[in-house]
Amino acid sequence: MTFGGLLDWARHARWLTRGRIIAGGQVLLLIELTVLVMLALWQHGVISNHVSNTSSDFVSFYAAGKLALAGTPALAYDQAAHFLVEQRFTEAGAPYQFFFYPPVFMLLFAPLALLPYYVAFYVFETATLALFLFTMQRILREPGWLWAFPVLAFPAIFWTFGLGQNAFLTASLFGGFTLLIERRPTLAGMLLGLLCYKPHFGLLAPVGLVSGSHWRAFLAAGATVAGLVAMSVALFGVETWQAYLTAFAGSGSVYASGRIDYAGIVTPFGAARLLGFDPRVSYLVQALVTGSMVLLTALVWRWVKNGNLRSATLLAATLLAVPLALLYDKLLLLVAIGWLVREARHDGFRPWEKTTLAATYLASLAEYVIGSAWSLPLGPFVSLAVLVLAVRRTALLRDDPAIHVVILPGDVSRAG
Repeated sequence: MTFGGLLDWARHARWLTRGRIIAGGQVLLLIELTVLVMLALWQHGVISNHVSNTSSDFVSFYAAGKLALAGTPALAYDQAAHFLVEQRFTEAGAPYQFFFYPPVFMLLFAPLALLPYYVAFYVFETATLALFLFTMQRILREPGWLWAFPVLAFPAIFWTFGLGQNAFLTASLFGGFTLLIERRPTLAGMLLGLLCYKPHFGLLAPVGLVSGSHWRAFLAAGATVAGLVAMSVALFGVETWQAYLTAFAGSGSVYASGRIDYAGIVTPFGAARLLGFDPRVSYLVQALVTGSMVLLTALVWRWVKNGNLRSATLLAATLLAVPLALLYDKLLLLVAIGWLVREARHDGFRPWEKTTLAATYLASLAEYVIGSAWSLPLGPFVSLAVLVLAVRRTALLRDDPAIHVVILPGDVSRAG
């Protein structure tokens, strides 16, 4: 193959058809499931001589729910008391799992803590995974369920399930918000408000709502947050919120200390720390990127009327704007990719889009290994690549609103 032929091969990626993407997802999913099962058997001593003392983040949520049921929710923010409860559901020697979530999160986990630990784990993870898949199906508008194979093979799925995290719920609420913002703004705002258990993830959404004059959604989100806070105060008391605010004030030192693996933090702050910069410089880098993302989101939501591109921009920019997002939070990036694919199915793929999306997917598979082994932070650059694709489309849309689509054998690509 000549250099020109190779360049054209990468530029249009006509070989990357729907059937091949699905087949690749099936193979990758099978490999990942095999690894996940083997790890579970190893951790529980089935194929090893001892039971691993590792634990999941879910035990932190569950322990907080138990403390709320016992009438002592404020102790969820007392690390010693919280750790004692965690130890009831983990092996001896398991490390402490921090709990820095606001008391509204206990509104969900107090009822779940009524169930036995493993039952609660699988109920929460499978139910929220089903909700996430439903949301992705509505975004992608793909027929059948074969599309779910490459979605399920995305590495953030396994980080979420393996660590017992809440990213399925987070991505479902954020994705639902972007789905409904134009047609049912009040419900969209309510979904956004429910995200207040991860308040930093709502950093850019208000910017977009104000810039796009989505006042009904903005007010609905605010009312939902206020209602949840009031309910948590009524059930758990003001002292629980005081304990949370005290714990939250000290959480920055935990994340800056390295107790949370920097290779797993996929933000500019995490990248700077992984590269060896001190916390002050790392926070400065994050602040500069955050300011840029605020400005970009405001401009896109103010001037671009295409909802698909607004949504993709907001989701990708959020992962760059917040100082703390971990590997499982990259599900937001998968939702952003879903919006870009939906736009491309309507408008045709632009040159280099398929190749870039495939590269970001593969990089997501390797980013933790590369970060751990060589201290190279791929996470923010993967998010940036998706953001660039979204912004590039918005720029081309403004410059050339007339879209010329060429139908190619077995594929749809935009003339370029």
